[in-house]
Amino acid sequence: MVTGQASGEDARLVAVLVMPTMAGAAPPGVDPGDFLAAVAEDTCELVAGLDFVTPVLVTGVPGLEEIVWPGTPIVEIDPELSGSALTEAAFTAVSAAVPYGRQAVLLSGDAPDLPALLIGKLFRALGRAQVAVCPAVGGGAVAIAAHLPYPEWARTGLDDPDPVRSLRDSAPGRRMVATGPGWHRLRAPGDIGWLDPGLEGWENTRDLLATGHHR
Repeated sequence: MVTGQASGEDARLVAVLVMPTMAGAAPPGVDPGDFLAAVAEDTCELVAGLDFVTPVLVTGVPGLEEIVWPGTPIVEIDPELSGSALTEAAFTAVSAAVPYGRQAVLLSGDAPDLPALLIGKLFRALGRAQVAVCPAVGGGAVAIAAHLPYPEWARTGLDDPDPVRSLRDSAPGRRMVATGPGWHRLRAPGDIGWLDPGLEGWENTRDLLATGHHR
């Protein structure tokens, strides 16, 4: 079950974005579809465990209803979208699906071991900024947080090489963009080396990697 679900004027949303390209990070011996589902489910699980947020699944991949708890809003999005168009479409779709939301984090679905604390830091950053970014190792962003409706000037994507710079270049004022601690994403087969077995969570990904290489 989803715990601590928010409602009312100050509702906070955390939307997990799952796109078909995420299957490309599957290491040799692991089915790409199984990998995508496992990583996305772990990311959704960490969001479902957060207090005082409403989890949302935004997906360009069909058939992922089973990776979220019953009652979780599921928003379908064009699987061909990318870049700033994808970010803007995702935030717009989430706002329409959960109209009481006032702040939202768009979280990439390929961050199964992300510490929940980093999501909290993004929401805190929105206390002083219009948009906040959790940078990704190697460029891009793990998550982008914003007040809703999503600002028209905030043109960047999760795979923008330097989303913070892009946002600050387009923002009406430099203080409108905040940045928090960074983390890693699983964007290529070699990225599984970033996963720390000592961290709690990411059980589905952990189990799949343990068994997938022995098929």
